[in-house]
Amino acid sequence: MNDHRLNIAVTSAGIAGRNFIETHLGASVDVVRRSRRDLGEKYSAIAGWGNKRSGALARELAGQSGLPCWLLEDGFLRSAGDGTDPQGLSLAVDDIGIYYDARQGSRLELLIATGCPQESLDRTRTLIGAWRAHRLSKYNHARDGVIRHRDHVLVADQTNGDASIDGALATSGTFRAMLEAALDEHPHSKVVLKVHPDVFAGRKSGHFDVMTPGMASRVEVIGQHVHAPDLLEHARAVYTVSSQIGFEALLWGRAVRTFGMPFYAGWGLSVDALASPERRRAVPLEDLTYAALIAYPRYVDPEQRVCCEVETVVEHIALQRRMRARFPETIHALGFSRWKKPIARAFFGGSEVSFVRHARKIPPRAQALAVWGSGKVDTGAPGDGRMLIRVEDGFVRSVGLGAALVKPSSWVLDDRGIYYDARSTSRIETLLSDAEFDPAVLERAARLRESIVARRLTKYNLGGARWRRPASASRVVLVAGQVEGDASLTYGGVDIRTNLAFLEAVRREEPDAYIVYKPHPDVVAGLRPGAVPGDQSASLCDEVLQDHSIIDVIREVDAVHVMTSLAGFEALLHGKPVTTHGLPFYAGWGLTVDRHRAVRRERAISLDMLVAATLILYPTYVSEMTGRFTTPERILCELDARRSAARDSPARNVLLDGVLRLAARWRSLIGPTRPLKP
Repeated sequence: MNDHRLNIAVTSAGIAGRNFIETHLGASVDVVRRSRRDLGEKYSAIAGWGNKRSGALARELAGQSGLPCWLLEDGFLRSAGDGTDPQGLSLAVDDIGIYYDARQGSRLELLIATGCPQESLDRTRTLIGAWRAHRLSKYNHARDGVIRHRDHVLVADQTNGDASIDGALATSGTFRAMLEAALDEHPHSKVVLKVHPDVFAGRKSGHFDVMTPGMASRVEVIGQHVHAPDLLEHARAVYTVSSQIGFEALLWGRAVRTFGMPFYAGWGLSVDALASPERRRAVPLEDLTYAALIAYPRYVDPEQRVCCEVETVVEHIALQRRMRARFPETIHALGFSRWKKPIARAFFGGSEVSFVRHARKIPPRAQALAVWGSGKVDTGAPGDGRMLIRVEDGFVRSVGLGAALVKPSSWVLDDRGIYYDARSTSRIETLLSDAEFDPAVLERAARLRESIVARRLTKYNLGGARWRRPASASRVVLVAGQVEGDASLTYGGVDIRTNLAFLEAVRREEPDAYIVYKPHPDVVAGLRPGAVPGDQSASLCDEVLQDHSIIDVIREVDAVHVMTSLAGFEALLHGKPVTTHGLPFYAGWGLTVDRHRAVRRERAISLDMLVAATLILYPTYVSEMTGRFTTPERILCELDARRSAARDSPARNVLLDGVLRLAARWRSLIGPTRPLKP
């Protein structure tokens, strides 16, 4: 199995086109459909798909060429989606047989018989716990539902003609015998029949199109998408022919009755209707689990596109499941621009997003409404329970400005308020006020902070010229300018909301300091208002920095003054004293010198608590590599790589810049956009 030669022949284009196939196989692949004299010279193995036609062809070509035959199948923890999800993250590669064919041995069967190594017992038990805790299954597209049944008997149907039925030494008639046994052996229990998704989708047929009246009176048919753990967690017993749900039931500690000979039967863990092959003997659950989930399949990390261990895939799928379950199944999004629509679908993954242009188009029974920023909008009649989700860019966003339509890596989706609106509470304020930060998340926050500092990352990562403080200056202060009229100033400012007034206030407070003023990049680019005339800035500051890296400036100064700018948060990450002249989300927690009191913020927190809330718990991250939910740590890697690529290819899109400048001028002529109203 550990052949390190470079080429594998596969017997179908479908296999060759599978995502990550070369990573899974550790080799390049070519499609070969007929015998050739050079097969033995050019390839190290012939691979086909299970017992399908391509698998039979692989066996034939391997026999003719003398090459090993590898039979492939999806692993038992396949993907975050359903069977059509192109991101299949695990692959079984079997050089002996294939796991679902009990008529001969397989690599999986040999691994089960070999047993779990002593040093892997704790790992295997932890994996079983994680499988339950994250409510995993082979496919993970379905949300957790309301647990409707307890102490029931679960019977698993399969699709007619499935290769695993024949391989498990069963027939179509076995399914009726299984259901009859479940009814006879549990006369006082509810019997739940789980129909295969392909059957109720109309793509294939099952085995229970017709039931006798007596059966029908006692059997509840589940003909819709239900996540397997919802049925397994409280089951009294599980009846299967060869469905993987029997293996998953064993992981949940349920009694399993088999009527075929699937890979998990014959090991003393289930009650089996068929005699087990002599090759199989009684083993503990850890042996079966280690072989089936750790040793047998090959896994790929979808973000780094390299081979990985099962735990990496568990974490990835668990994150997808957790993020997809946050909001109602349908969300109406109001007033999103065309370019933001596909981005919104990604960040609201797991929910169907329906876009509407006017509030009057929102259905009365809409469960949730998403709006950009803090615009005023009617959420419906009081008490109707409609969720209002406010959306904004996250704090580590992109390489380039949002105003330049650069795709974001993070958004915040806040169902309580929005972080920059100090007039009312928000989800981040609630986190900072009430959350219990366990040591693990604080350690993670500390590492994240150190990584941001080491990588010199910011919200937009624009780069720029390096700046050094004057050697003669004893105290250097940075004044971070903002876009005037920006929502964070409108709703987080107090008595100062213009850059000129802000500069005047800082000069009064710091009469002897060397003051450097850095306007907001959108203002410098001419995209947004807030420019301070040169003659006025010259009298209030010692230097104006336009095309300089904000991080380089922060690292050189002694202190930072902000109104509500995110630069204050970034300065805290670099250990700089920060004075706030407004009420940004990070003020009022004992980490900054504040010119105004935030009345609801009474808790003293640590910097790592602030980082944990701001960068780990509050935002949503989507990987540009996969289009799926990801972690802040992964986003740092992606932004770092994009910034390096931008430095290597510094050419700018002049046409786009011109269009954006014209758009900014047009906005200034027509005035500010109106709030969203019904």
